[in-house]
Amino acid sequence: MQPLSRLLRPRSIAVVGGGTWCAAVVEGCRRVGYAGPVWPVHPTKTELAGVAAFPSVEALPEAPDAAFIGVNRQTSVDVLGALSAMGAGGAVCFASGFRESASETGDGPALEAALVAAAGDMRILGPNCYGFVNLLDGAALWPDQHGGERVERGVAIVTQSSNLALNLTMQARGLPLAYVVTVGNQAQTGLSEIAEGLLEDARVTALGLHVEGVGDLAAFIAMAGRARALGKPVVVLKSGASDGARAAALSHTGSLAGSDAGACALFERLGMARVKSPAELLEALKLLHAIGPLPSGRIGVLSSSGGEAGIISDMVADRRLQCPPLTAEQRAGLRAALGPKVALANPLDYHTYIWGDRAALAQVFTAMLAPHIAIGVAIIDFPRPDRCDPSAWEIVIDACADAAAATGVPTAILSSLTETMPEAIAQAMLARGVVPLSGFAEGLAALEAAARVARTDTAAVPLVPGPAEAAACLLTEAEGKALLAGYGVPVPRGAEAASPAEAAARVAAIGFPVVVKALGLAHKTEAGAVALNLADAGAVEAAAERMGGTRYLVEEMVTDGVAEIIVGILRDPAHGFVLTLGAGGVLAEMLDDTVSLLLPATGAEIDAALDRLRMAPLLGGYRGRPAADRAALVAAVLAVQDCATAHADTLTELEVNPLIATPDRAVAVDALIRLGEKP
Repeated sequence: MQPLSRLLRPRSIAVVGGGTWCAAVVEGCRRVGYAGPVWPVHPTKTELAGVAAFPSVEALPEAPDAAFIGVNRQTSVDVLGALSAMGAGGAVCFASGFRESASETGDGPALEAALVAAAGDMRILGPNCYGFVNLLDGAALWPDQHGGERVERGVAIVTQSSNLALNLTMQARGLPLAYVVTVGNQAQTGLSEIAEGLLEDARVTALGLHVEGVGDLAAFIAMAGRARALGKPVVVLKSGASDGARAAALSHTGSLAGSDAGACALFERLGMARVKSPAELLEALKLLHAIGPLPSGRIGVLSSSGGEAGIISDMVADRRLQCPPLTAEQRAGLRAALGPKVALANPLDYHTYIWGDRAALAQVFTAMLAPHIAIGVAIIDFPRPDRCDPSAWEIVIDACADAAAATGVPTAILSSLTETMPEAIAQAMLARGVVPLSGFAEGLAALEAAARVARTDTAAVPLVPGPAEAAACLLTEAEGKALLAGYGVPVPRGAEAASPAEAAARVAAIGFPVVVKALGLAHKTEAGAVALNLADAGAVEAAAERMGGTRYLVEEMVTDGVAEIIVGILRDPAHGFVLTLGAGGVLAEMLDDTVSLLLPATGAEIDAALDRLRMAPLLGGYRGRPAADRAALVAAVLAVQDCATAHADTLTELEVNPLIATPDRAVAVDALIRLGEKP
């Protein structure tokens, strides 16, 4: 296969087709200063956008490194074949009507297969994509306008949406864009391979991904590993949803986890920061380009307005960021700079006493930037330059740069609105090492993302599911518990019975109180197939008779529970095996209090995940109640994981609901497991 770098960093470009789109490619290369030759190809036109054209691909002076193919879908196959035969490096296939329109065209998938076959070892982007803009080298295989300008270094963005890519190039936030690449149908070369190729460019500082679906999970994991090895942070904007994790609809976990939880867990495990909007993606990339990941989420915030300080304080509380209380050293430095009239806090309203005094502002900012602060954030909104004079505000940039130089702690200037961070001022800040963050919400999201990238444990590679089994067998609860017990999961004392009378006879060896259940149902409570707190054999027999059924399970009833936890594991082909922990019991879905991880998870990760649950205070002893045995709880979850890992080739879903945490143990009182046959 031709190296991807030949397509993305071409020394020569061919443009095949004569429409407006192709003319835009020729003009776009000229506008960004592409230094190599651009060769239009058209059978009847003698020129395109003022550049002399060749009548056919075969008439070109030599094999181009890259080609933009702007003809209809059938002709695209022929053009690709001709380019491949002469040894071209790669091509952007602009036409649509392939696999993405199978229901409309009928022949789309077959035509896409023919396209890939015609390409041979030549690289393809698409089909059904805009192509790419390389603003490092000035190559724009892009059939439309774009807002980029040449840079010497910057971030790369890869997206599955051409229109989103177009919009991102129009940003006016001061972010230097090195590459913007669209992938279309990914018929031959996928998003992960393209992303890894961009990461290899030493001029790329960070990577942004817009992902509708991960696709090749193993390739995505490999790309993430390469990003970590190169020290280049990755930010992901995830949209859409797959049905992978919803395939296991029998369990509560299937409803609680969903594919989005799997995506979140995957990105966290791989050390990637997930954001929720295009604006957050741009701001996070800007911060990571300028200073890289943050060592923590602890920020020091300064403003000349109490209103702004209050708003930021509220907004920080909703994120994984902290404005830690001032230390004695910070207080002393701030008091010396501000005098007795200013109330000291973080966020700090330093009033306007020192406005216009660079040395005083720098002294205040320096005092805030203690070693435990990851970044100092000064809130400033610049007047619009078309109607006002913002020069008086630029002293804050000076003070931030002075404070960063004095302390070694990076600084950012955060505007409340996107409009009050003009692009020229943002670019000037970046040149001085001060990060311009545009808009409170987007700026705080960027800070959170930069802190998450740094804090993520990326030691364990996610367990990749194999092919899903077409048919899977639901184990009975007794069979499931026996399987779990073999891996060290504590289960209640119990016995199976074939009749209500046998169930009553079994309780003597178990002790009271007991629980009786009818076997063979996934959701026993809803079906009336569970009876709790039975105190004698007669009650057991009567309860079993009311249930009907053919087999029963009689077990000890765990009466000293501190909390009920759901532990679920789903095979999600898109993201890996998803481990869900949450508030369990019959109200699990109603409470919707869960955290998801990927297998394999460490004991420390599981322990930290339990702390993120809203019901976490119950585990520590809430309002005088006993605390759960935390070590036993974590050990039980790890044992459930061991069982799932051992059966990863056949496991569809595994759920323990609830795992009852008590002061001295953790007991799996219900289990649902679906396994397929071994391949």
